Parts: sequence; C-alpha cells; structure tokens
Amino acid sequence: MEEVVAGRYRVGRKIGAAIDERSREQVAIKFESVRANNPRLASENRVYNRLGGENGMFPKVRWYGRSGQQYALVMDLLGDSLEKVFKQCGRRFSLKTVLMLADQMLDIMEYMHSKSYIHRDIKPDNFVTGLGNRANQVYLIDFGLAKKFRDSSTREHIPYGCACFFFQDN
Repeated sequence: MEEVVAGRYRVGRKIGAAIDERSREQVAIKFESVRANNPRLASENRVYNRLGGENGMFPKVRWYGRSGQQYALVMDLLGDSLEKVFKQCGRRFSLKTVLMLADQMLDIMEYMHSKSYIHRDIKPDNFVTGLGNRANQVYLIDFGLAKKFRDSSTREHIPYGCACFFFQDN
C-alpha cells in the first residue's frame, strides 16, 4: 500500500520521491522518525525557509509536518548530485565546466553566509543540478547540520566550538 503524506503527496517506490496528487508533479520527500535521537528535519525546514527556495539556489519547500509516526519535508525534485555527474563524466570536467560550477557554488555560499548560516557538510553529493530547462543550474541541499554563525540583530559572530591548539615552547 502506498503512503500519502499530508493528504496530497503519494510516496513512490524510489526513496525520496513522491507525486503531488494535485499538480501531478514529482517532488522530493525526506522522512524522519518522531522518535529520532538527534532530530534535524525541523531545523532543516527552518533553514530552507529562511534562505528561500525561490532564488534558484536551494529547493523550494512545499510542505513540512507530521505524517503518522514520522515528520516529512516535501521539496522540489532536483537532478543528480555533482558527485554522480562527475563520475558519469569519467571523473573529468572541462575547465569551462569547472569555472561555471565554481561561479554558481561560490554565489550560493556567499548568499547563504549573507543570511548568517554555515552549511557544515559541503561536499559534491550536496550540490545537485536542476531538471529540464534548469539542468545547468546548481542547487545546494541537505541543511541538517546547518547553523547560524551570526546573531541576526547584532550581526555579532556566535561563538562556536573550540580550536583547541596549543603551541608550547620547548
């Protein structure tokens, strides 16, 4: 029996994919148990909403909430990860491709930092392509580990962690 989330998103066989029963569009869906020891989905939803999915840098969140014994985050479906694309290209990109990717990736990082967030899990698997006429657009996903690094009102840096290095004289 197929599961329907929020009375609207019919979960397909492929993990992470669903069909919006109203629009018939494919969407991405991420689940987390309500009993998760280290829940991250609510935080990830907040980050996505603060960054805004309308700017073509991050997927747009369509719905977040509880569905039975799990939370679900429904977003726009995007394409393959840069890791997968890199493997499909024989682990070689042309200089032009590298420069085009780097330009988009740096724009994404700059925008995210301007909103006072750090991602904390930057890797090729978390940069994905768009679909259709947006296939050359790069998006950043998976904000489960993201943190604010600046206070929104004061713009002061929030202390985080410790670089516990000691240099001792001999």
